[in-house]
Amino acid sequence: MALNKKSVDDFSAKGKRVLVRCDFNVPLKNGEITDETRIVAALPTIKKLIADGGKVILCSHLGKVKEGPNEKESLAPVAKALSAKLGKEVVFVSDYNVTGDAATKAVEAMKEGDVVLLQNTRFRMEEETKPEKAGKKFAEELAALCDDYVCDAFGSSHRAHASVSVVTDFVRAKGGNCAVGYLMQKEIDFLGNAVENPVRPFVAILGGAKVADKLKVIDNLLEKADTLIIGGGMAFTFLKAKGYEIGKSLVDDEKIDYCKEMMAKAEKLGKKLLLPVDTTVAAGFPDPIDNPSIEVSVVSSDAIPADKEGLDIGPKTAELYADAVKAAKTVVWNGPMGVFENPVLAKGTLSVAKALADSSATTIIGGGDSAAAVNQMGLGDKMSHISTGGGASLEFLEGKELPGVYAADNK
Repeated sequence: MALNKKSVDDFSAKGKRVLVRCDFNVPLKNGEITDETRIVAALPTIKKLIADGGKVILCSHLGKVKEGPNEKESLAPVAKALSAKLGKEVVFVSDYNVTGDAATKAVEAMKEGDVVLLQNTRFRMEEETKPEKAGKKFAEELAALCDDYVCDAFGSSHRAHASVSVVTDFVRAKGGNCAVGYLMQKEIDFLGNAVENPVRPFVAILGGAKVADKLKVIDNLLEKADTLIIGGGMAFTFLKAKGYEIGKSLVDDEKIDYCKEMMAKAEKLGKKLLLPVDTTVAAGFPDPIDNPSIEVSVVSSDAIPADKEGLDIGPKTAELYADAVKAAKTVVWNGPMGVFENPVLAKGTLSVAKALADSSATTIIGGGDSAAAVNQMGLGDKMSHISTGGGASLEFLEGKELPGVYAADNK
């Protein structure tokens, strides 16, 4: 399933109005941006279109917008940050209607190389509705502002929203290009194609709290990977499925049969499915979560005391997992090995992160908590690729078709 999509390098933006769907869903505190990672990630595509002489119209959502349009979720701080980073004014259309008269006038006044940022797309409730409802109207209005469309918002690409996928129908209908930006291209190259056509041995590492969140990912990666490593809270459901005592550890009793099926499937396919051999346990979950004085001990994974809760993999497991990574040529990791927010319970996650950092393999971090963990540990720059999408990268690993990716033109 090689995904060969048209990119910003495959058409000329000169003199064209190009609508770019970005992911500017940045964290804000008192109206100030606290982390500009997503803005920085969008710059290469924006700069390329400016350099080509395009008229660059940017759009994005920010927040969940549950109480209707409001200044707290306005993209005004993003316009300010973008202006500083691009060294030129980014004209911000503050109109809550997003595509109204103010947007039309701002676009009409554009010269080649100019940049306009539209208001938060979720200020229009139609953004998130099903295409057959009012979403089509909003998508058509967005398309009316541009000649070509570029999706560079991987973090939203698993949503069939008006500004993500529906808009392409209207742009294409008038002969425009529908392409992906550099950020999307990188995600496709690494997450999409590396999983579908990996250099082997291919090791996949899954962690996090619940088996239920990763059902389809486990199933899909067992088909693709040579070794599947399980850690985090989800490991205890597998351990219980093996008949082990897991004490007060997190468990999803409804998924025990599923875990048995997956272990049988791994055996049938001749794949390695690695589970923790030792576990770091405590009397209960840390409160507060980062409490550094929590008392822990390490026990064998088949003998967790009834009054203890497993909260991280143990040192023998960390070594076992690190050895599997050393032998790999491609590694995908999604989900921490324990309660990594706590310094005492971060050792398992840190040891996996270090193993990836020291590896010569292509190392892909599947967004969310794993991305937060490697960045927090200062190892982000040692990874081949850190995905910008949590939910989107999980769905990619499930083998799902992402609307924002599939809506782009094929080369």
